[in-house]
Amino acid sequence: MLLTLPELLLLMLGFFVIATLYSSVGFGGGSSYLALLTLVFASFFAIRSTALICNLVVVSGSSYLYFKNGHLDFKKFLPFIVTSIPLAFIGASFRLKENVFFIILGAALIISALALIYQTFAKKNWDEVSADYPPYMTYFLGGAVGLLSGLVGIGGGIFLAPILNHMRWDKSVKIAALASFFILVNSASSIGGYLSNGTFELPWREAIGLVIAVFIGGQLGIRISLSKFTGKSIKVITAILVLFVGIRVLVVNGLSIEF
Repeated sequence: MLLTLPELLLLMLGFFVIATLYSSVGFGGGSSYLALLTLVFASFFAIRSTALICNLVVVSGSSYLYFKNGHLDFKKFLPFIVTSIPLAFIGASFRLKENVFFIILGAALIISALALIYQTFAKKNWDEVSADYPPYMTYFLGGAVGLLSGLVGIGGGIFLAPILNHMRWDKSVKIAALASFFILVNSASSIGGYLSNGTFELPWREAIGLVIAVFIGGQLGIRISLSKFTGKSIKVITAILVLFVGIRVLVVNGLSIEF
């Protein structure tokens, strides 16, 4: 056992809150799971694997409910998925040095947080207008985000959704549904990459507790989202959390600067 029972219960509470917040805007929470796990786990293989399993649990439930409510447009989502799956697998197959992993992770978290903040306070009424883009753009975005998600061990929806919102790709609920499904397939692909190169490492006792926590939180969050909750305040809170832990991961874990 890596953690004492009180430590595990506290971590489960944190994961529950993260799953609730992230799932309400279509995300799985992988970026913040990673950030919290860096505080308690020594092995970054265990960190990546545990975060991906939790991601998978949250977005599986979210994708089902989005599908049930008619928001999953598989034909429109397919170009993103076709390129993201193999590149997420390839990204997950790289054996990164630990400090390089944390530098990439920290930088990705900071960029994601700033993008979320900008997205939240940018122009309004983007939901009502959708812009047209050439097909190659969706293939490129899917592949690029898939590769990054495999490298750092998250599903990638938190990178993709802000970009699509800036592009006015579709209504916000459609983007949230795509982000959720995108995270689902990329998390599964990344797990395959970890298994193929022997870097899938799961502390089972802790993982079971965390899976229970994120399942409950994820189900709560997606139901808040589908009940027309705007999610603006949730995005702000999430962005602040991701920005804080991103800076900490980059500076302390990646650059080895204590503060």
